[in-house]
Amino acid sequence: MKNLNKIGILVLGTIAMASCSNESQTVTETVAPVPTQAQFANVRQVAMLNQTQNFTMTAGAGLVTLTSTKGVQIKINGNNLTKNGNPVTGSIDVKFIEIFDKGTMLVTNKSTMGLMINGNQSILKSGGEFYINATQGGVQLVSTGIIQLVVPSNLSATTLDNTMLFWVGEIADPENIVWKRDMPTPIGGGQGGAVGFNQNGYTATFGNFGWCNIDRFYNDPRPKTQILAAVPTGYNNTNSAVYLSVDGEGNNQLAKFDTYNATTLQFSEHYGQIPIGLVCHVIFATAEGSQWRYAVKAVTTTAGAVYTFTLAETMLGTEAQMVAAINAIQ
Repeated sequence: MKNLNKIGILVLGTIAMASCSNESQTVTETVAPVPTQAQFANVRQVAMLNQTQNFTMTAGAGLVTLTSTKGVQIKINGNNLTKNGNPVTGSIDVKFIEIFDKGTMLVTNKSTMGLMINGNQSILKSGGEFYINATQGGVQLVSTGIIQLVVPSNLSATTLDNTMLFWVGEIADPENIVWKRDMPTPIGGGQGGAVGFNQNGYTATFGNFGWCNIDRFYNDPRPKTQILAAVPTGYNNTNSAVYLSVDGEGNNQLAKFDTYNATTLQFSEHYGQIPIGLVCHVIFATAEGSQWRYAVKAVTTTAGAVYTFTLAETMLGTEAQMVAAINAIQ
């Protein structure tokens, strides 16, 4: 009998150990290290560097045309550049970024949210987001003339959209860019911008270096609502973000939940500009080490809806995998 008791105790102990082992395994599978603000910023910075193209041109030698990786023509008149108020000559460095798809918009945090006349934000559809800058020896240059981008329309959509307008990036918060209309001024004025159209695309004409965009507002006549998103414990607007992609609208738009309530622990599109009944995907994005952790949730919006993400719904992937997953949303 004593031997039987010992065997029973041994069996129970083994079961208990196995149970603990299984519980530990389950916890490991559903818990991810919460990233710091710096770690999340780093994966975004790496994504931006991956999109950056560098050119060298000669200032003081008249009009120069550079061609980007995707076929955008960048026209800069080297005679209209100054450094510290003085005309520039010699070799200069030009930095250029072009973004046409929502996957790249997400990893670089360059969503298509535009300022309305009343100061609210609403979704834009883009014909291309661009950054252009020129320096010499690390010193910022200024354009006193015009800069032009000749942009093929098939980089952002199947057909040309003749309602596109020129927008600039609001730099009050460069990490969370918002686009605002930039009204045209006379040629040579060095300010403002406009979009022209040709058979194959757009010509953006403007005067200042920095971020610009060829855009129009996404139009939907349905009643609008504010929607919310709750993310896993430990995540907030410093180490994660929430975006929205509209189904059936191609790859050239990506909305962002632009505010976070530290009391309710929810992200919000707080202007109430999301159409009720919109078929879309809500996306949670964060970092884990040098990789991205993300979840994609298909929804049809209802008034005042709250969409909740759990870590169990997330996937871990490289930047390329993340971009491909977001661009696959249709």
